[in-house]
Amino acid sequence: MFADRDEAARLLAKKLEHYRGKSPLIFAIPRGAVPMAKIIADALQGEIDVVLVRKLRSPYSPEFAVGSVDESGWCYVADYADREGAGPEYIEREKSAQMAILAQRRAKYTPPLNPGGRIAIVIDDGLATGSTMISALHALRSKNPSRLICAVPVAPPETLARVSELADETVCLEAPEFFQAVGQFYRHFPQVEDDEVVSILKAAHEKPLR
Repeated sequence: MFADRDEAARLLAKKLEHYRGKSPLIFAIPRGAVPMAKIIADALQGEIDVVLVRKLRSPYSPEFAVGSVDESGWCYVADYADREGAGPEYIEREKSAQMAILAQRRAKYTPPLNPGGRIAIVIDDGLATGSTMISALHALRSKNPSRLICAVPVAPPETLARVSELADETVCLEAPEFFQAVGQFYRHFPQVEDDEVVSILKAAHEKPLR
């Protein structure tokens, strides 16, 4: 169990130490991973940005993802979505709703950095179904980074196997068999608000590169 996201980020940074000084671009999946990405970017002498994706919520359990969507509208639908009551019409409605949220967030956040030709490291505070990480990796791969890395503190083994197929390297600190929710692996797991994300991104993008 991690004390909090800060501790998890510091441990991840140690595992990613070989990218220090290579100008990596650290992408956070908002919002929980943004403070983590800042710690990792500082440790690796890299830059921070966000990759905007949203999960597609199950109609019966909003916390459970049946897929995900990125800013371009590319959509991942899990093979179990239909069993969860998320048929094609529902998916289209949910996709539209989540893309509207993505547009609102992009308007608040700093303009995106280009990962083309750079080392791109995608951070989240943990994976459950892996849906949003799948969309994040797909979105960044389309922009031709020189290397694409998925880095998370915790994920179930089957999810880790699924996302690893989309990355050049996957770093995960813990892969427990018994997994209910990401929050169970943190003693302190507060919600991260938009204001904090905006503040971190603004400060990072105003800071000169080392």
